[in-house]
Amino acid sequence: MPTAIVTGPPVPGSSLERDLRSLGFDVRTAAGAAEAETLLAGVPGEDRVALVDTRFVGHVHALRLGLTDPRFPLSAIPGAVTAQRSGRQALTRAMARENSASGQRAGNGTLVEGLPDRVTAALDTDVHRPELGSLVAAVPADPQARNEARQAVAAVDEEAVRLRSAVKARDGFFTTFCVSPYSRHLARWCARRGLTPNQVTTASLLTALVAAGCAATGTRAGYVAAGVLLLASFVLDCADGQLARYSLQYSTLGAWLDATFDRAKEYAFYAGLALGAARDGDDVWALALGAIILQSCRHVIDFSFAEGRAGSAGGPAAALSGRLDRVGWTVWVRRMIVLPIGERWALIAVLTAVTTPRVTFWVLLAGCAFAAAYTTAGRVLRSVRRPATDGDGAARAARALADLADGGPLSALAHRFRARGGVAAAALGAVLVTGSALVWGAGWQTVLAALAYVICSAAAVGRPLTGRLDWLVPPLFRAAEYGTVLVLAADAEVNGALPAAYGLVSAVAYHHYDTVYRIRGDAGAPPRALVRAIGGHEGRTLAVAVLAAVLTASGFTVALTALAVAVALVVLAESIRFWVAAHQGGAPAVHDEGEPA
Repeated sequence: MPTAIVTGPPVPGSSLERDLRSLGFDVRTAAGAAEAETLLAGVPGEDRVALVDTRFVGHVHALRLGLTDPRFPLSAIPGAVTAQRSGRQALTRAMARENSASGQRAGNGTLVEGLPDRVTAALDTDVHRPELGSLVAAVPADPQARNEARQAVAAVDEEAVRLRSAVKARDGFFTTFCVSPYSRHLARWCARRGLTPNQVTTASLLTALVAAGCAATGTRAGYVAAGVLLLASFVLDCADGQLARYSLQYSTLGAWLDATFDRAKEYAFYAGLALGAARDGDDVWALALGAIILQSCRHVIDFSFAEGRAGSAGGPAAALSGRLDRVGWTVWVRRMIVLPIGERWALIAVLTAVTTPRVTFWVLLAGCAFAAAYTTAGRVLRSVRRPATDGDGAARAARALADLADGGPLSALAHRFRARGGVAAAALGAVLVTGSALVWGAGWQTVLAALAYVICSAAAVGRPLTGRLDWLVPPLFRAAEYGTVLVLAADAEVNGALPAAYGLVSAVAYHHYDTVYRIRGDAGAPPRALVRAIGGHEGRTLAVAVLAAVLTASGFTVALTALAVAVALVVLAESIRFWVAAHQGGAPAVHDEGEPA
């Protein structure tokens, strides 16, 4: 149980102890600095501990923001400081230093006035200071100042501030104006009933799976129900993050579940649409697979660009973006045309309800293709004008891009050629293997092209990926692998080949998303043993090309299915083991506040 040590003599009429207990703290009182140090040493090392000035006046939510956020080892607001397990040593050292100094000043080591703020100033590491906005957090020095602080507290609607802060600061147009105005109230309703963000996330997943099942019926009523349920799932998807912000229930496991379930929901719905279309005699599996390939490649472009730190420089593109940001309506237009998750799901839901799966997929593919071209062109323009980077930042970026590349054992063997081609080699390999599959289909020409792809992929990562455009290497690998699977499965022209390819690409895409989430959470990439076990991108591409060449169409379908099941079992088992262990081991809580996916 977290412990709050209130320092100083009691203040008549103060609700501080009651407020701290409402936040889950066990409250203890220290009359002097020496007693506070003793109490601090007595709190178990794995528990959160806080020092709070007894004169504190402020909103309960100010205390909540300052003292309960699980993402930061050390956090402080005026009159209070807190430390989690990872920050306890720093707080203990600061307390000892401050007590030593206060003992010299007071002569007896009992000086307690302003102790939390003095300890905060003595900390020798970074301290998180939450943005309080209109919330009050003050330590009045006299009765008049205390009265003024209490009046300031009464003048602010704390609950309204808390509800506003539950909404992500930067989001898409549809989410901001069509969902968040009421989903935040749903989040508050969930908080008051003791529901957790992970429970709401799971409810969102189940709702989307039911929506996919409705779409799979192939009836107009099923499509309408699917569209409505998909929107309901998105409302719950917004509410889980808002609940986490409203109640500060952040966790490593929760961030992973939220991100992973978003992908699972969307791809399950695509599969439902394809199954529903098949009931009407329309085969749209190729379109469904194209949709997840395009969406996955868009995401890896986002991730690679961010990890490569390509956007840190200026240039004409960045300057134009800055000028457009000063014109309010252009901000919303640019957020909408990139089809973030809110706009994308709204589009899918409406089209599902009123049109056919084929129309839904074609419109989705056109919109996502335009969005991908728009964002990628802007990022390329930014990248070519940026100066070369070096130092620790460049080394970290190169490691992240190498991990995102997902090279396997064949790529490692080919490193002996000592070729160093970067993005040019990656582009050449991608064109060779996908072009050969398009021109010759399942044949030895494509197998030879896949071997060339192995060599090119090794050359692409033969040197650290620190070039201006090297962040394009992982997206090119994704496009080559996924695209080859799609083309060869379509070329088989037998029932089941494209659904099997859909399963394989979904399993591999999960592995690639999992890699991203680990890197974002500073947990490192998946173990090399896992990457070797599933072949790496170049090994899987070569394996699919060989299987297509040597097997009959029906045999190729069975092989794709077996490969999809094997990859899914391996990556899911290792991923679940890792994230559950990280959560149980007390990994730092995270919460994604970045661009809407």
